Amino acid sequence: MQLHLKCILIASLYVAGCHQSNTSNNSNAVETNTSSNTGTTTEAATVTSNGTTFKKQGTLAFLGKSGADTLRKIDIQLAQTDEQRADGLMYRKSMTDDQGMLFIFPDMEERAFWMKNTYISLDIIYIADNMEIVSIQKYATPLSEESLPSYKKAKYVLEVNGGFCDKYHVAYGDKIAYQQ
Repeated sequence: MQLHLKCILIASLYVAGCHQSNTSNNSNAVETNTSSNTGTTTEAATVTSNGTTFKKQGTLAFLGKSGADTLRKIDIQLAQTDEQRADGLMYRKSMTDDQGMLFIFPDMEERAFWMKNTYISLDIIYIADNMEIVSIQKYATPLSEESLPSYKKAKYVLEVNGGFCDKYHVAYGDKIAYQQ
């Protein structure tokens, strides 16, 4: 039994050492590519002790069910590639109420997100291709690997601070409008 525990300990230390050397090599900058109608650009996101810093890549407005009332406007960072969507808001230690991350998928599918390596509580807002909010997972637990499904098909997913939807009265049936 003791030999088994020693093997596990040695393997854990090896993995931790490998992760630490990878992290130290990549601690200064993370490169991301974004596409726009004018071509491809490369932007650098600085990694700080507080996690990856926010990069404003557009603005988003929440519109009431009637479409006439603007409930709130925020700055957004976009997650358009598989890599950007996989990273999401992982390792961020904070975000302001006027910031969020908009995940853009190529198709309408039922989605499910989790909070692995995500240190801040989030409201996860699932949005259809017609820009209507189809479901919301509120106050997602940081670092949880529990699946948080959309229950309906969504093309967009927006992550904002936990409690945002309650604070600004954002609800199912409301719409969004965004621009890059």
